[in-house]
Amino acid sequence: MSLSRRSFLKTSIAAGAGLAAASSFGAPMFIPSETLKGEHAPSNRINIGVIGTGRIARDHDMPGVMKYEYAHIIAVCDLDAHRLEDAKKYVINFRKERFGKADEVKTYEHYEELLANPEIDAVIICTPDHWHAKIAIEAVRAGKDVYLEKPTSLTIAEGRLMSNAVNSTGRIFQLGTQQRSTEQFRIASELVRNGRIGTLKEIEVRLPGDPAGGNPTPMPVPQWFNYEKWLGSTPYVPYTEDLVHPQKGYDRPGWLRCEQFGAGMITGWGNHHFDIAHWAMGTEYSGPVEIFGQAEFAHDGLWDVHGEYHTEMKYANGVIVKGMTDSAEKPNGLLFTGTDGWIFVSRGDYQASANDPATHAGSPLQASDPRILKTPLKETDIHLTVSDDHHGNWLEAIRTRTQPISPAEVGHRSCSACLLQHIAMKLGRRLYWDPVLEHFKNDDQANAMLSRSERFPYQIERSL
Repeated sequence: MSLSRRSFLKTSIAAGAGLAAASSFGAPMFIPSETLKGEHAPSNRINIGVIGTGRIARDHDMPGVMKYEYAHIIAVCDLDAHRLEDAKKYVINFRKERFGKADEVKTYEHYEELLANPEIDAVIICTPDHWHAKIAIEAVRAGKDVYLEKPTSLTIAEGRLMSNAVNSTGRIFQLGTQQRSTEQFRIASELVRNGRIGTLKEIEVRLPGDPAGGNPTPMPVPQWFNYEKWLGSTPYVPYTEDLVHPQKGYDRPGWLRCEQFGAGMITGWGNHHFDIAHWAMGTEYSGPVEIFGQAEFAHDGLWDVHGEYHTEMKYANGVIVKGMTDSAEKPNGLLFTGTDGWIFVSRGDYQASANDPATHAGSPLQASDPRILKTPLKETDIHLTVSDDHHGNWLEAIRTRTQPISPAEVGHRSCSACLLQHIAMKLGRRLYWDPVLEHFKNDDQANAMLSRSERFPYQIERSL
């Protein structure tokens, strides 16, 4: 919460609770006692701004927080004026239908102006990947708590800056790796950690693919869209609709398939699945020590992220983590293999967005022996944090000032594992990584890929 606003509210309540206040007409004005209690108390209200109001914001993040009455989205921001107006209407209509009333919703083209609003306590960042780290850094420096859509960053260097900024400011940060708040992923991780499949030897991480294609023909920039700023720190290239997002509707955007703005599925879904691999191994604050990767990359059309791929990472504990494109034989999810059996976990039929790639439709939690899943944990076993709602977990962390289930450093480490694989795909050879110093051993070419040049004036401010 904004300390100045919270202090003001608490002082006002202490002075006025149970007393009549004189209105400008001289008549007494009473504050109903029910408005001062529980989650309706002003001190419990959380005012939220949303930066980026496209597909994932509308389908997942905005409704995910607005279902809590004390969480008020009072501002939205987008560089697309049509989407900005849509978002304002969406928020107002949602709250009216659910709670019978709605606050005023301010609109901003520029996120910097939203962050300067002292009434905003927290922000949800749903921009394209290349804006994630920069806006998150500026948000925590502005005193806002943050919910950041995955992946954490475009590069490992950006992710380190972001995690450091969160930790130095003491703000509450939640990465949108909502699989941590899904029961089967927690159960699978607990079972692996407690040795239910014996000594863990290998993890297969299976991700969906992205199609090649896209129309590269330049088009006029729509008058309602600030394309120059949307490109941000990345190089200037001519506008085309397939490079950005649909001019009408909220279908899956083209930027997800362009390396200029992200690494493709290896970070898009990889930040989810490799996060669970780390959770199950207990390596959430570390990373691999060896990485190898191979991938197919499109040479025609606009979309150039990786296609089918295969990677292998070795961790200091000896576990081999294999990344691959999913298939009918190897469906989307994670397969943990140990000396005494295996566990497979997936999302099942869950979709965060209506046009997410197809997921595994079978049982979301399976094992080589049903007893692995049915035998309950003992009190002395390792029990992982329980969360059944990722947005709710973030909101509760804001209210209690405690760590949420997907904090910044954990998110940075899982995203780093994905970006390391992407670098290995590009180089096609084995790499050796120091997870403490966060650099490659004796490999200048690979180390040069830990960051990217940033276009003026959209660089991350590093001097603070």
